[in-house]
Amino acid sequence: MTRTKLKKNIADLSAEIESVDDDKVRSIQKTLLNLLEYVISENDRLKDENQKLRDEINRLKGEQGKPSIRKQTKGTPKHSSESERKPRGKNKKKSSKKKKDKINIERIEVREVDVSSLPTDAKFKGYQSVVVQDLVIKTNNIEFKKQVYYSPSLNKTFIAPLPAGYRGEFGPNIKALIIDLHHNGKMTESSIHAILTNQSIKISQATISRILTENLEQFHKEKKDIVNAGLSSSIYQQMDDTGARVNGKNHYTHILCNHLYTAFFTRPRKDRLTIIELLNQDKIKHHFNEASYDFMAQMNLPEKRLFDLKSLVKREVMTRSEVDRLLQNLFPNPKKHETNRRIILEASAIVSYQQSDRAVKILLTDDAPQFKQITELLALCWIHDGRHYKKLNPFINEHRTKLDDFLSQYWDYYHKLLEFKLNPDEKLRQSLEDIFDVLFSTITGYEQLDERIKKTQLKKASLLLVLKHPALPLHNNASELGARTQARYRDISFHTINEKGTTAKDTFMTIVSTAKKLLVNPYQYILDRVSQKFEMTSLAKLIENNSLSPA
Repeated sequence: MTRTKLKKNIADLSAEIESVDDDKVRSIQKTLLNLLEYVISENDRLKDENQKLRDEINRLKGEQGKPSIRKQTKGTPKHSSESERKPRGKNKKKSSKKKKDKINIERIEVREVDVSSLPTDAKFKGYQSVVVQDLVIKTNNIEFKKQVYYSPSLNKTFIAPLPAGYRGEFGPNIKALIIDLHHNGKMTESSIHAILTNQSIKISQATISRILTENLEQFHKEKKDIVNAGLSSSIYQQMDDTGARVNGKNHYTHILCNHLYTAFFTRPRKDRLTIIELLNQDKIKHHFNEASYDFMAQMNLPEKRLFDLKSLVKREVMTRSEVDRLLQNLFPNPKKHETNRRIILEASAIVSYQQSDRAVKILLTDDAPQFKQITELLALCWIHDGRHYKKLNPFINEHRTKLDDFLSQYWDYYHKLLEFKLNPDEKLRQSLEDIFDVLFSTITGYEQLDERIKKTQLKKASLLLVLKHPALPLHNNASELGARTQARYRDISFHTINEKGTTAKDTFMTIVSTAKKLLVNPYQYILDRVSQKFEMTSLAKLIENNSLSPA
């Protein structure tokens, strides 16, 4: 029986049962429909898993798996919630200026009519303006003749220096263009090489690679300043991560951001210790005091291990290498007690971070475990939570209707939170809390949906932090857009080869993404730094000037 025919038979049977005035029969029907929903969803999951296993077997046999053909959009479930979360009842604001009013005019050329071709009664009525955009790409090669002086008494030669920003065989304009095309334009090194050689620039791909990765100390310092300013700019920070490859090995690019900046860090792991290191922007210290011991107990470190640990600890504050030696004494066998080691390392690092002046108050993320317990408060993303509802794909029409009805209420509530952010009010705050309790205690009879609703209810404190801190975003899209930047970079460079290239990639993605947030032209900013003019205000200073006052 096909799925379509099965759906029709179920719909006909449900209509027939609805006509029967018997609560027990309807209760049995509801139970059977939920059982059928679970069976169908589990069957679909097993089909997908079976296909993956068959594909893997074929690959091991030297054959190809099933081709990955993208499904047609029509009729395919969408997990995006962009249409639901867009502001309602508001038309997109039209630009007050015409396009040509925003164009910088380099020259004005008057075009004249051949008067001899006009009738005798033709009169001059002025000019009609037409703005045409054009671009001139040409070389600007310079031969510097540097004066040379020699002093016999000192046995020393004196040579006139090149202007600031000129180093090697290529000027600042070419260097800035290469960096901008690669990191902002997402162009491969070979494509950049083709563009430059077409314009008669004699340059090799190896030189382009060196420009992108070497002598970047100034830019690395700029990134550090951006991150420090960003961490101090508001009470909240946002984080996410996505996959990266370094010399053929799996890594993770972490995105740290808020409304003023976006910073990238590629690391081998994505555990709590890595997150703390990024938030702290320094080497982790480990505190061993009553607070950290209580935390270890909460994380289920056995009492015996905790007692042994206390007897070995001689100092309250330790470096990572000192803690590693301590753990070696506590757990001599390196293949055992991995969980206990992790608890001791994480708890001592978290307490140390929370007691530092640099500690972030609120971290806005998805619900991944590595982000939990690090900061005083954890805010969760409404879009991530809503995505779980979008992933439900009910087979029964009645369940589809219930899901659609609930999602409509879900996004209505989301828009009420947006209104609260614009005009925070104590009365409205209490009302929204009450509405949350009612909405997420709903029982629809569609069990998979009801289970999802209960999970949202358990996240109430993290989802409703915005009621106490209206400056908080309701979603984590800022860091997800950062993750998309890294994903697009993978399109032009499958992996970085070494630490130098990885650090350069993270630095320039940070500068370009932050410049865009601050409405600064990335190319002009990079050129200003490469040419060593430093006429443009630093991005870190712009972040400081736009910082939110503590909420």
